[in-house]
Amino acid sequence: MSFYDGWSAVMIAGIGGFVLVFTALTATALLSPRAPERAKGISYECGMLPIGRNWSQVHVRYYLIAIVFLIFDVEVIFLFPWAVTLLDMPDFVFWQMVLFIGILVLPLLYALKRGVLEWK
Repeated sequence: MSFYDGWSAVMIAGIGGFVLVFTALTATALLSPRAPERAKGISYECGMLPIGRNWSQVHVRYYLIAIVFLIFDVEVIFLFPWAVTLLDMPDFVFWQMVLFIGILVLPLLYALKRGVLEWK
């Protein structure tokens, strides 16, 4: 078995994906209707006309919520495979995961202390 036998399916899938994306983008550029209007260039949010400047500052609370989401997301990504293979692993793997979860609980406790998870 040569190197190319193992990777030929990957190469065919990559080329096929490239062709599909290129075809879709080309077809969209050629077939889509175009009706340029001034109203299409304005910012649109919730059906309200934008009044004032186009730039607005986002509150830092949204960033903290995103970080808490990432903490839970990372925890779940590592927790599911660990739970599936737990019975086949040695005992110290359990304690490593307990330490990992403990490390991820610290930012959650910080977020609770700061009031990030309170709905206002």
